[in-house]
Amino acid sequence: TLVKKSASLGANSTIVCGSTVGQYAFVGAGAVVTKDVPDFALVVGNPARFLSWVCKCGHKIEFDKAKKSVCGNCGRGFQKSGETVTCVKDKPEAK
Repeated sequence: TLVKKSASLGANSTIVCGSTVGQYAFVGAGAVVTKDVPDFALVVGNPARFLSWVCKCGHKIEFDKAKKSVCGNCGRGFQKSGETVTCVKDKPEAK
């Protein structure tokens, strides 16, 4: 089992052996993960199911028709390709 950088595991969640929890992914409390969780995904339930995409700061992000998104909370930019989400613009510097 591999839990990548900054992933969050909710209380009493269960991760089945051999599964990977991606970077900045969130696993809800009590969820039972039976397959890999992609980067930036929020999964809940038994078995764990995809609920939404989340930013590094933890806020929900939604993609437009061009498969791009900007977090309304912190301003980070994201690109979606298939079921893969990548951060393309990190948090803007404070002035």
